[in-house]
Amino acid sequence: MTTTTQNDLIEVPRGLKGVVVTETELGDVRGDEGFFHYRQYSAVELAERRGLEDVWFLGLFGWLPDDAERAAFGADVAAARHLPPEVAEALPVIAAGGGSPLDGLRTVLSLLGSARGLRPVYDLDDDTRRRDAIGLAAAVPTVLAGLHRLRAGLVPLEPRDDLGHAAAYLTMLTGAEPTPEQARAVEQYLVLTVDHGFNASTFTARVIASTGADVAACLVGAIGALSGPLHGGAPSRALDTLDDIGTVERIDPWVRQRVLSGDRIMGFGHAVYRTEDPRSRLLRGVAERLSEGDPAASELVELAEQVERRVVQILAELKPGRELHTNVEFYAGVVMSLCGLPRELFTPTFAVARVIGWSANVLEQARDPKIIRPSARYVGPPPPQPVPAR
Repeated sequence: MTTTTQNDLIEVPRGLKGVVVTETELGDVRGDEGFFHYRQYSAVELAERRGLEDVWFLGLFGWLPDDAERAAFGADVAAARHLPPEVAEALPVIAAGGGSPLDGLRTVLSLLGSARGLRPVYDLDDDTRRRDAIGLAAAVPTVLAGLHRLRAGLVPLEPRDDLGHAAAYLTMLTGAEPTPEQARAVEQYLVLTVDHGFNASTFTARVIASTGADVAACLVGAIGALSGPLHGGAPSRALDTLDDIGTVERIDPWVRQRVLSGDRIMGFGHAVYRTEDPRSRLLRGVAERLSEGDPAASELVELAEQVERRVVQILAELKPGRELHTNVEFYAGVVMSLCGLPRELFTPTFAVARVIGWSANVLEQARDPKIIRPSARYVGPPPPQPVPAR
């Protein structure tokens, strides 16, 4: 056994920025180009032309399904949306405990893993791992909708097997079947956010998977990472920005004050993209489509587009050479609001999509027998020092 000494350690950037930690076949983000893909397909093109279940299947199996595969997979997902009785009976207690929707989801997924008898991925074959992953990811909309309704004094609804994943989620939340346009809008948002490189939550899921733990443990850890304010939560804050501005006439003074004071403008900027976020571009079109014929919705979308335009222009004027573009959260908040989703569910809805990508990453990592175990450089007081007497 080889021992690593302090002299053998490799210096890397803080936060592992730019450090390649493994290889993946699941996709990549090319920030300088404003492009990202799932396996060999453009993620934006998939969002334009395919449904969520197709992209889910692609992540788990490696190819897009044919008609028979799509029907069989859709049936598997629909069946897995139903919660075991012991988990459903626990929802009122968890909802009454307070906390955020992500807190509740984290608790329920842990309980669901136990109720379904999930075993460590280390001990399972690929098919069983995949079945476990589908079972957990499919249940997330049911859990979130149930907790939301309970906290609002309403009765949770059973998922409808005849609806796609996005439409079933909206129906369980509101009690009414969404319009096809609303269901498709939310589905496109979910497709765009299934996966996005080795962000903090995805990496967390893979670290846990590398230990051989069960799928539920991996997803619970990922949700813990997503709950941090530096990772999740921006869609609602971006919509708060539009509320704060209020009218087109207030855009310029509001933006100039923020830029000159160095404050962050929520919904703008990204850790990877150095150009326009391709997800934002597609969601802008989705928002425009949703707002057609609705004066209030059209006013919101027009305000968002004016804010986007003026932030870019004012920044170029006041901070030449510093580009800032909208990220996925900016128009995601607008789209979800137009589809009737409350703001406290914006980030949990992101988790409905991302749990699918986390699952694919867990399965990929589970095939690698090497545990992820980095080192740290000790910088404390020099040891050994005598332990003082009492």
